[in-house]
Amino acid sequence: MLDRSSSVPLWEQLLEDLRRRLFQGDWPAGRFPTDQQLVDQYGVSRQTAREAVRRLGEQGLVERQRGRGGTTIRVQELEQPMGTLYSLFRAVEATGAEQTNIVRALDVRRDPVAAARLGLPPDSDLVHIERLRFVEGEPLALDRAWLPDRLAHPLLAVDFTRTAMDEELIRHCGLLTTWARERARAVIPGGEDRDVLGMAPGQPAFDIERLTRAADGQFLEFRRSLMPGDRYSLVAEWAAPGSRG
Repeated sequence: MLDRSSSVPLWEQLLEDLRRRLFQGDWPAGRFPTDQQLVDQYGVSRQTAREAVRRLGEQGLVERQRGRGGTTIRVQELEQPMGTLYSLFRAVEATGAEQTNIVRALDVRRDPVAAARLGLPPDSDLVHIERLRFVEGEPLALDRAWLPDRLAHPLLAVDFTRTAMDEELIRHCGLLTTWARERARAVIPGGEDRDVLGMAPGQPAFDIERLTRAADGQFLEFRRSLMPGDRYSLVAEWAAPGSRG
């Protein structure tokens, strides 16, 4: 709790304790305490509570919504570096956030479009995996992936509720992803995709296509991911020759 004999202002002590509790997930539902709840719990003035919450807002950790239910916890935007092999699962794990998946489909089917992207005949059997991915209880991505059944059939026995595709390919199929190409474009989702992602009508999203190869050069996975635009960004970094990064 707060130390009233300390030279550190009460608002600053409260700020640090709230930051600690945010990072350890004390409010998993995403709803942050009201100012009055903070006053009652910490025994501080309303001004002290408001100052601490204001500072949290400046740090991008919470968002105060006047007239719309008080203060909410902001889900941190994920950044994807361009020009390198990247795992969304590991990126989320690195933030310490809780992630889970709802597996909406895991079966063998035929899809001429996906087969063509994988360099296969249109009637090829493909392992199809569809996952709705959540971070801290909020939808982050709707993933649909297709892989050649002759390579990826063991994945049908995998529990994909909380794991990375590339890790399961190594573990169950002995296949390592060594090359990937992604293309991202802005779209306005509609219908079921918009609804399952909890997006408002007209809200933009990234539609990301990913094609990967295994070490022997054969195509391994074709994936399409739909991600709300306010949860995700693409980042490129470069430096002039001879300069320091």
